[in-house]
Amino acid sequence: MSETPTPAQALILWRLLGRQGTALNSEIKPEKAPRDALQKAGLLAVEKEGRSSRLTVTDKGWHWAGQHLRDPLPPAMRVLQDWLTRLHHHLDVTGATLAEFVGPAPERVPPEPKARKAKTPPKTRTAPKAEAVPPDPDRLRARIEQAYLACTGGRKAAPVRLSALRGALADLDRATVDGGLAAILSGDPSIRLTRISDPKALDDAEREAAFDPAGEPFHEIWIHA
Repeated sequence: MSETPTPAQALILWRLLGRQGTALNSEIKPEKAPRDALQKAGLLAVEKEGRSSRLTVTDKGWHWAGQHLRDPLPPAMRVLQDWLTRLHHHLDVTGATLAEFVGPAPERVPPEPKARKAKTPPKTRTAPKAEAVPPDPDRLRARIEQAYLACTGGRKAAPVRLSALRGALADLDRATVDGGLAAILSGDPSIRLTRISDPKALDDAEREAAFDPAGEPFHEIWIHA
């Protein structure tokens, strides 16, 4: 370009000077061709800032502007033309420079660095839980007696509903408890399983908890010694 900017190029300079000589490209959005021409002529500096570019009027650009306040602008910019003319007369009377009138640009605060996304710590692989191993027959017999005594408050020779016994053995599955009750039926003289013949004495929970090995449900357990 020549040393004299075109009106379109001059508008970019005036816009920047109205912002004290510097602004982000994304803020004023100049057309690329006149912006690049100003940069090539040394009237405008362009530097990367964040995701945009910062445009700054150079000393050469300031000097040109101070000497060309009355240069013609496009007809649509007549208001700006009139104000620049008044500014020229003001500077001529006061002896001030354009840079003194505009004032220094505010100190630029560098953009804060983006916070780095914390890496998700790798998942710790845990060993699979070992399947619960049913207690051996002797241990299961002892567990049933412990649950029985817990239900009776330590007394023997007292009936305990199987619903209560199963509740006290909640850590064992039903099949395991049923296996212990079946062993008792097969020949443990100190423990008996009994039935409640009156259906009115049973609720749904009692019927659900009954031990029914052969179609004859048992509802209570007794430990005698």
